[in-house]
Amino acid sequence: MATTRRGALAATAGLTAMGLAFFRRPATAASGKFEVAYAEAEWKARLTPGQFTVLRNAGTERPFTSPLNDEHRRGRFACAGCDRDLFASETKFDSGTGWPSFWAPIKGALGQGSDSTWGMTREEVHCARCGGHLGHVFDDGPKPTGLRYCMNGVAMTFKPATA
Repeated sequence: MATTRRGALAATAGLTAMGLAFFRRPATAASGKFEVAYAEAEWKARLTPGQFTVLRNAGTERPFTSPLNDEHRRGRFACAGCDRDLFASETKFDSGTGWPSFWAPIKGALGQGSDSTWGMTREEVHCARCGGHLGHVFDDGPKPTGLRYCMNGVAMTFKPATA
């Protein structure tokens, strides 16, 4: 039986879809009790669709789409879900990945957990106050910590420093 180009493409698309479904990220923010907690409907009302997808369903924004990637003013980066300060601008660096990256968080601002989706194990980072998914931390960052907190810009807001 001859294989047509259309048939081969359909088979490849089907196998890819099955693979993506297998490695799909569970649709939930960090589990546990948090200081700020709302029902799903209230989160949807408070957040933009993009913020909801990332913060509450552990989605990922496309690289190079966040205005925060090019934010270079002095100030603080805060959780878009609960306004908790997460990172100081002094710890931001250009990782070249297309997402805002930092070498250290503000003390006590983040929680971490293991994420074994997409066929690999990574350290997930979430807001310690509301449990919202922010991104992941990797050990390929600059000194002094050697860490790269690779964050979804849509999950954060920026507060410029005053004076």
